[in-house]
Amino acid sequence: MFQSRINHLSAWGTVIIFLIFGTRLMGFVSNPIILSLEFLWILGVIIWAAFGVVHEAEELAEMLGEPYGTLVLTLSIVIIEVALVAAVMLGSTAPPTLGRDTMFAVLMIVLNGVVGLGLLIGGIRHKEQNYNIQGAGAYLVVLLPLSVLALVLPNFTSSTQDGSLSTVQAVLIASFTIILYGTFLILQTGRHNEFFTPMPNPQDQPVEKDLAIINAQTINNEHPQQKTISRSTIAKHIFLLLLHIFPIVILSKTLGIILAIGLLRLDAPSELGGIIIAMIVFTPEGIASLRATTANELQRAVNLCLGAATSTMGLTVPVVLLIGVLIKQPVLLGLSGPNMIILALTLLLSIRTFSGKPTTMLEGCVHLIMFFVYLLLVFFP
Repeated sequence: MFQSRINHLSAWGTVIIFLIFGTRLMGFVSNPIILSLEFLWILGVIIWAAFGVVHEAEELAEMLGEPYGTLVLTLSIVIIEVALVAAVMLGSTAPPTLGRDTMFAVLMIVLNGVVGLGLLIGGIRHKEQNYNIQGAGAYLVVLLPLSVLALVLPNFTSSTQDGSLSTVQAVLIASFTIILYGTFLILQTGRHNEFFTPMPNPQDQPVEKDLAIINAQTINNEHPQQKTISRSTIAKHIFLLLLHIFPIVILSKTLGIILAIGLLRLDAPSELGGIIIAMIVFTPEGIASLRATTANELQRAVNLCLGAATSTMGLTVPVVLLIGVLIKQPVLLGLSGPNMIILALTLLLSIRTFSGKPTTMLEGCVHLIMFFVYLLLVFFP
């Protein structure tokens, strides 16, 4: 509780300072030392607040159960990502490839970096791990078209020649993305929510003697005490969740300006901005996923990782496209040739990894190698 209060005070205190003195503080960005200090200050506050978001979302996850708990966490993180991307895009120094770079970075970090490290750790610790193939398949069947439509198709349209979409194409692709992701959410939270819960382990099924004991205990406990959670408790954690999210959204514009200025001065690769935003947003969720695989809760890790990738494409793509239409700026979405190969290999590898067989450390190692190849192409294209 004390740590939560310190978290709120630091986040909202920073918000108040930049709302009052923001113009004066941004006047010193010509000094590289002050620029770096301001970046580290806001970055630290945002990451700390993001950990607060994860904590409150995990509290809700325990109350609501799967898949609702993980969905709350995933959507909370994606809201932060969308806020950061939108803030940087609306700045005057934003590169036209920022949305593409951020979405691609999220896919590489989540599907190769976090999944790879998690499966490697889980394989070393537990040898093999099981998951619900129907849930993993549902994520991938949505993620595959969303990724290709957003990051590959723009390179092959005749309306434009630079990897962007025309206004009509952008509006319709954004609409199709929202419809597809909305349909997926209906499936996840409604008629097929059992796809996203852990599969029972046959080795853990009770034998006849155990069944007799269970039946006897059921008879002796005619009125078992059930854990009930009041609506006020759930409302409290939702309020605390929003209390952590709002400072991140408010500070994202300032961080976006500082990040854009810093990348220009360093003459850094444009992809680095997307990587930084993706790492800021998904570090807490990545840690939660690694904890899940370490505890042999692979289904929760699958929900976190594949859910994050699917939500990123399902929500960030429409926002990026609609912002481009509104501000009348072209949004370059098409990946380069090497990156299209990396994306194709990643999607095929993910389909193979989550094809129904238990995962091992081998799959984790392959995913990690793909992640390092992605980083190699960022700095040495």
